[in-house]
Amino acid sequence: MNSREVEVQLALVILTMMILCLVPSSAKERLSHGETYRRNLLANGLGLTPPMGWSSWNHFHCNINETIIRETADALVSTGLSDLGYKYVNIDDCWADIHRDDKGRLVSKNSTFPSGIKALADYVHSKGLKLGIYGDAGYFTCSHMMPGSLGYEEKDAKTFAEWGIDYLKYDNCYNGGSKPTIRYKVMTRALMKTGRPIFFSLCEWGDMHPALWGNPVGNSWRTTGDIRDNWDNMISRADINEVFAEYARPGGWNDPDMLEIGNGGMTLDEYRVHLSIWAISKAPLLIGCDVRNISKDIMDIIANKEVIDVNQDNLGIQAKKVRWEGDPTIWAGPLSNMRVVLLLANTGPNHHSMTANWDDIGLPQETVVEVRDLWEHETLKQHFVNNLTAMVTRHGCKMYILTPVL
Repeated sequence: MNSREVEVQLALVILTMMILCLVPSSAKERLSHGETYRRNLLANGLGLTPPMGWSSWNHFHCNINETIIRETADALVSTGLSDLGYKYVNIDDCWADIHRDDKGRLVSKNSTFPSGIKALADYVHSKGLKLGIYGDAGYFTCSHMMPGSLGYEEKDAKTFAEWGIDYLKYDNCYNGGSKPTIRYKVMTRALMKTGRPIFFSLCEWGDMHPALWGNPVGNSWRTTGDIRDNWDNMISRADINEVFAEYARPGGWNDPDMLEIGNGGMTLDEYRVHLSIWAISKAPLLIGCDVRNISKDIMDIIANKEVIDVNQDNLGIQAKKVRWEGDPTIWAGPLSNMRVVLLLANTGPNHHSMTANWDDIGLPQETVVEVRDLWEHETLKQHFVNNLTAMVTRHGCKMYILTPVL
């Protein structure tokens, strides 16, 4: 090995050590020992990357029916969104009849889902997609229009499995004051007992900080209250979720709630920030608009493959805010192959010149990097060293992948 090769190898070692400064301690242990984390409760093998798909609630609320679900599945395929990874078609609250059948089983509401959920699952599966459904860890669902699963966990889990369900969003309403740390585990065991792998989404709203206990119980856990289609609410969900970054890992993800992109309450720049933060936060990417009637501008955002690839990066480490001085906020996190994702987010009302310094984002100070702009879809002509500066519009962002040049 000549002197140049030795220098390159030494640089690789130093660079790897510096990038690991961004890695949470739990993830460092995983990386250094190559461990496969075994769950003592949930062992379904799902969620190795954050789930992607669509959910009915943000746009349709209770106004759903089987036609909407079928047409949405069709649209995910025809638009190419399914090819990008948006595979789950999730029915939220209000799909079931308020009364169980004579054997105590959940049944779909005949006026809106007359064909039944099994037939709907078969249709969705025929499109190469997966069907998700909604339940509640209490006596009623949050709409109070459906029975909850408290006391019926095994029966309901068996029903979901027989129907061919692939994803369960499990809410937290009307629970009689009992602790979610107890109630959710009952459904975990019931789902495992069915033998069907079902992604288990704990919609616990961050009540008892599920990031601290959700990892052996579910595949994702809500860290926040419900999202709303406005800038302040969206940013607040992101900030709350960021606190728990070190608990995210393959098989179990922090969830700041579904995407509002395309529902009309924010600007295109704000929606780009929305997707960017969700992507670097390794959050589930669940589209919440009507994909049957989607504009080109919105499609350009949710179909940004380069941003999606950050979310689906197999290293599975959630990015953090590394610098926060008022409105300019700098997020960064490690990606596979020694790359770093960098997000310059301007949360204020005025344009800002923003600078990311290498020592803030986990790169050795003299590292030379190639910079890929993920929203402009271009590799910048010059290489950068020590820092990167960009002008960021109000309520806008710049998102980059930095690749060391050795």
